[in-house]
Amino acid sequence: MGHMEFYKPIIVMIVMQFTYGAVSITTRASLLEGMNPRVFVFYRQAFATLVMAPVAYFSRSKTTRCSIGWKSFWLIFLASLIGITISQMVFLEGLYLASSSVGSAIFNLVPAITFVAASIIGYEHVNIRSLRTIAKIFGTVVCVTSAAAIALIKGPKLLNTHLPSSNSLLLNSSEFDNIWLLGCLCLFASSCCWSFWLIIQVPVTKSFPDHLSLSAWMCFMATVQSGAFLLITDPHLDAWKITSYFQFGSVLYAAIVGSGISIILQSWIIQKCGPVFSAMFNPLNTVVVTIFASIFLKEQIYVGSAVGAVGIVIGLYIVLWGKAKDLEELKEQQEKNMMVSRNDQIDVVEVLVDEANIKEPLLFKETNKF
Repeated sequence: MGHMEFYKPIIVMIVMQFTYGAVSITTRASLLEGMNPRVFVFYRQAFATLVMAPVAYFSRSKTTRCSIGWKSFWLIFLASLIGITISQMVFLEGLYLASSSVGSAIFNLVPAITFVAASIIGYEHVNIRSLRTIAKIFGTVVCVTSAAAIALIKGPKLLNTHLPSSNSLLLNSSEFDNIWLLGCLCLFASSCCWSFWLIIQVPVTKSFPDHLSLSAWMCFMATVQSGAFLLITDPHLDAWKITSYFQFGSVLYAAIVGSGISIILQSWIIQKCGPVFSAMFNPLNTVVVTIFASIFLKEQIYVGSAVGAVGIVIGLYIVLWGKAKDLEELKEQQEKNMMVSRNDQIDVVEVLVDEANIKEPLLFKETNKF
């Protein structure tokens, strides 16, 4: 049983990376089939709301119920807008214009971007003389440089070399390169939005600590936001149609697995093993997506993409190493504070006992005089 308990989080994270890879592959297949990315986001969040709302309602107890005030409402609205609505719409545009393997690789930039944004805001302490800070800065530079290599340096093909590039029959090489660059920029913007979403979680969870209800509210608000945006950009209801069973299945799968079950499992992993452990498995998703995309979607893998993806993974682990050292120091500091607090409590008890020992004989002698 002890070995099983040790391997259980590892097994869960590996399975999750394969499910995330399946979400990425089926989503891009739906986009290539002609589905509107904004429509995909709307239906995904609508289905996710239908899944999460009953779970959140029936799982909460009387002690954990939270009332949503105006402050919580606007914080959740902002988090939904940045982290779900905008992030997913931009990500799907980049996924369609570039490739699913590039999308998975660039998503590994999130820890590095989060470090930079948190440092600017003041959530992350930066000490240039600290080896941990130097590692995080160096890892961030490696990640960003590698992402630029993916966007700007394509090179020869490594996989599916005998197949023409996507849209190459309709576009010349310069137009195709511009579309590729635009797709990479969209994927980078999506990673930035997700990083900002992670930072916004600090005030959001403090204002509304019920995580399941928070997830349901975010899915609902993202549904409303993406629906409103869809009404503005595509007012004709014909654009909202799902034209095949495969598109419907991919949206439903992304909603249930990508936005529903994965949130619960991710929360369990972070609670049990910490956020660094969870982030360590992200590069596995890149490997899974690259292999399956080349098999099922016939995506070409370029030298620049492969080198950039490897560079991002190296930079990611450097950043995670620095973050892990920060968590170790924080844990040690908390243990020291607890020891100091316990010692203070022991000292107070000893003083009270000493005072009681002093007062009792005196009181006893006083009572004997009468």
